[in-house]
Amino acid sequence: MDTRILLCIDDTDDLDSPGTGELAEEIGAHIRTRGWDVPAPITRHQLLIHPDIPYTSHNSSMCLAATIDGRHYQALIDWSGDFLAKRSAPGSDPGLCVLRPDKLDQPAALISFGRRAKAEVLEQRAAHELAAALGIHLSEHGGTGQGVIGALAGAALRLEGKDGRMRGTLRDFAAGTQVPVLALLQHPAVDEVRQVDGPALSPDALVMIGEKPKSVMQDGRFVLLVQADTPTHPGIWRTCTRQELQAY
Repeated sequence: MDTRILLCIDDTDDLDSPGTGELAEEIGAHIRTRGWDVPAPITRHQLLIHPDIPYTSHNSSMCLAATIDGRHYQALIDWSGDFLAKRSAPGSDPGLCVLRPDKLDQPAALISFGRRAKAEVLEQRAAHELAAALGIHLSEHGGTGQGVIGALAGAALRLEGKDGRMRGTLRDFAAGTQVPVLALLQHPAVDEVRQVDGPALSPDALVMIGEKPKSVMQDGRFVLLVQADTPTHPGIWRTCTRQELQAY
């Protein structure tokens, strides 16, 4: 039976090891080898940066969505935990969160935790207590295990669908080229092309591709945000810069 899941990891790396995003990609690749679907990009969720929170560089978690055979749900959890224990960097504090959105009775409580993790210092105990109350898998796989806070928060934010940037970039489109919105919408990481402070663009509108364009999660969809490119190119839009996407 097809089962949709969210799987989020955090605090798996150090400055010299593969990043948490790379490990999330490897987990996604493993899921695909089973013939299951990982339909959308991994999302990066920025959490609070604070002296009391240990992190490698940005304090962000990585979350993927997948549709799997529900009979193998626990087996995937077990495999992912073993994978993190083996592949996480020495001295890291990896955490794993896996949940089934259709089994959540109180999604608002989880989403509240995710929002709080972007603004305040939270405790591991609170993460474990909430996960247990909601029937969510949450586990530690090395070090202090403090990554469970970010893993649970990242899954919460992905569930809400209003936070996060795609991992990687829209590599199919070269910087400096003008691309019709209709062509952009054919990319699996673009559900909509929308003005930052306005509506979606028409399919025939042109967008100037900037350096390392990426979509963000808004309203449960992957949205490519654009700005008016005037006066350089009147009537043409441009993708947002990395700095302009920091808020997402």
